[in-house]
Parts: sequence; structure tokens; C-alpha cells
Amino acid sequence: MYIKSQSRRNKKPLRKLIKVSFWGLLTLFIVVNVIAYNQAYQLTHYTTQKVTKTAKPEQLSLAEKLKTLFTGVSNPRPVNRKKPDLPYTTITLQSNKKLECWFIKHPQAKGTVIMFHGYSASKSGLINKANIFYQLGYSTLLVDFMGSGGSEGNETTIGFTEAEEVKTIYQYIKQKEKEPIIMFGTSMGAVAAMKALNDFKLNPDALIIECPYSSLLKTTEARFKILHLPSFPLANILVFWGGFQHQFNGFNLRPVDDAKNIKCPVLLLYGEKDSRVSRNEIDEIFNNLKGKKTLCTYPLAGHDNYLTQYQPEWTQDISQFLKALN
Repeated sequence: MYIKSQSRRNKKPLRKLIKVSFWGLLTLFIVVNVIAYNQAYQLTHYTTQKVTKTAKPEQLSLAEKLKTLFTGVSNPRPVNRKKPDLPYTTITLQSNKKLECWFIKHPQAKGTVIMFHGYSASKSGLINKANIFYQLGYSTLLVDFMGSGGSEGNETTIGFTEAEEVKTIYQYIKQKEKEPIIMFGTSMGAVAAMKALNDFKLNPDALIIECPYSSLLKTTEARFKILHLPSFPLANILVFWGGFQHQFNGFNLRPVDDAKNIKCPVLLLYGEKDSRVSRNEIDEIFNNLKGKKTLCTYPLAGHDNYLTQYQPEWTQDISQFLKALN
């Protein structure tokens, strides 16, 4: 009798520990998912309220990083802060949302460059590069993705749904202009262009892409690494909820796989100090491209506008690539 009683008493603390551990882990699981859901929502939904945009992760203090982790980012809707210096026409096209574009017509155009901006940006950020394309003899079409600038909506899918918009713009230019079509995309714009070429079998005469990430999961993991937080499983949970909110599988957003079906000439540009996209990702994308391809890198550039530090080099790289097409 004594032995049995002692055994029962020994099992009670163990059962209590298991019960407490279970509820503790369940609570942690719920809290982490609530935080991730909120983060995913704020990263993919711009606010129209007047708020100060959260600084880049690498610029945040420890206290600011912790606050951002729990409360989310301030993500104001991108606006066009300036207009082209060259004569232009505003064009509105219907895709999954109404899209606003600026068309800058060159009088003796060698072709048309369709330009797609990056995440949390707008077409006005492409004006300086459009001016260089114009000097090289090309018309340009600067596009606002949904949620940005003059286009409809307040959402972004960081390249997934935007691919449909790339298709709409390409088909419009294909019908209107007889000259060669070159696609240009930076960051998210590059991802959307690559996905469009793969999914819709588009066939531009050339593609110029800057710093595309290899997968949505990879770029999300990079964000956590910048914050000095474990990327697993936080990045995976964030990608899951981001896709869930916009009705797609975020783990399937993989430009590195899209590259395998891109056969047109490609110029891939990359900043060696990029903290969001690794050199390994760029090399993997480059190796997967099937057609004629060129990789140019800028040693001190990060995930930003290459014209800031490398305008002469960028211009030369673009010029040589375009000349080789003729």
C-alpha cells in the first residue's frame, strides 16, 4: 500500500508539469502567430494615415527593434513625390486594379523600356533611370503597381499579384508600339517581371533586373537576421500568414525557379553590400537563366538606388547591354 501511494504522489508533479508545459507552449504558439499575422498585414497593407515610415531594420536601436517586433511597422502608402522633367503622358490601365503609368515618348525610339519599381516605392523613384534610358534613345513607361502612387488599392503582395499587372502592361505596349520591348524591374519589380515571364510566357526582347530575391522565404529570413532574431520558425510563420491574407502560397513565390524558364537576354545587376539579398541568391538566379545573360555588380552598393554611387558605371552597363541587342 505504501509503495502504490508513493507512486501516485510521484506522478502528480509530472502530470502538473506536462499540463503547465502544454498550456505554456500553446500560449506561446498563439502569441507568436498573432504577432506574425499582424506583421504580415502591416507589411502588405499600406496605411493612408499620416505616419512616419519605420526606418530600415539595420537603422533601428534595440528598443526600436523590440517595439517594431510586437507592434508592427509603420508603412505609409507610397506617393509620387515628383513628375518627369521630359514631356510625358499619363495612362491608366485596368488590370487586377487600375494602374497609373507615365509614358515618355522618344521621337526616334529604338524601343520601349517598361519600368517597375520596388517594394514600398512608386514610379517617381524611377525617373532618374528613365532619363538615362531616354538619353540612350528609348521611350519609357513608368508603372505604379497596385497600392502605390496613382494606382488603385492599398495592398502589395511583394511580387505575386503584381506579376498579373506586368502582363497587362506588356500586352498594352505590345499592341501600341512596334519597336523592341525591354522590361526593367528593381527588387520587387524584378521579381514580378520574372514571375510574369514564367507564368504567362511573355517574350520581351530583353530583361534588366536589379537585386531580385531568390524566394519570399529567403528575403523574409534576411529581415530577421538583420534584426538579430532567429529566422526559423518566425520567417516561415510570417510567409504563411502573408500568403494566407492574400490567398496565395507564399512559399511558392520563388524567382529562382522562374529564372529556369526565362530565355530572353538578361542583364542582372547587384550591390555587393546588399543585406536583403545574398550573393548566393544572385548567383543561383543567374545560373538558372537559360538565355544570353550578363551579371554586373557594384562593390559598395546595398539594396538601394545604384545611381547614388555608381551612375557612370550603371549607365555604361545598361548602354553596353542594349547595344549588344541590336
